[in-house]
Amino acid sequence: MTTTTTDLWYHYGRSRAQRDRAVPESFHWIWSQDAGPGAEVLGDLSGLVVGDLGAGAARHAAHLATHHMPARVVAVDASPAQCVMATELYGHIVPRLHIVQSDVVPHLHMMADTYDVLYSVFGAVDFTDPCDLLPAAAVALRPGGRLVFSSLGHYLNGAPAQPDVVPAEVTARTPDGEATTMHRWVLQEQVWTKALDEYGFTRISVDVLPAIAEGPHTADTLLVTAVRRP
Repeated sequence: MTTTTTDLWYHYGRSRAQRDRAVPESFHWIWSQDAGPGAEVLGDLSGLVVGDLGAGAARHAAHLATHHMPARVVAVDASPAQCVMATELYGHIVPRLHIVQSDVVPHLHMMADTYDVLYSVFGAVDFTDPCDLLPAAAVALRPGGRLVFSSLGHYLNGAPAQPDVVPAEVTARTPDGEATTMHRWVLQEQVWTKALDEYGFTRISVDVLPAIAEGPHTADTLLVTAVRRP
């Protein structure tokens, strides 16, 4: 399934892809992508089916597929440009890595009881209405399957996270460089917890991972884990 909406992720990661084409040796959850807990948060992935929601260029997915022996990692992203980039970088890892261009919500509904683990690193969980994404994730996970995601603990300008499930408008660019906006959900810990409980998850935990540096455009990270109810 493909999307016909404007590709607001067309420019993201292009300069890095030109200079760095290697499968990453490490996996990070925090905003700065240089410290903190890693793939061990996901548990033993040997033989499991894993989904990366909003995978972008699939760097995290490529790391897992290469270093953690899952049966398959499905890297899902709505952006045609990101999926092309992911294929150019990591197409050689197929079939253990499978790159899918799709909006995450319809993809998850089509994959009922398929995934053992779903995760998002500042990906689709941040940019999709939780009222749509979380129940779809519960559908796609097998009973007892895990959802793990990292999200901003507060806005990059320092403003506090939202006390309700409401999005903010954040800046973006169209493929031709025109300025526009998109929605991003930056929610408080208890808001995520309540939403996850409402949409079919249990054993919910939220850890705050402080930013390791100060300055503009740094942020604390919320690392959220939950299990689909049986």
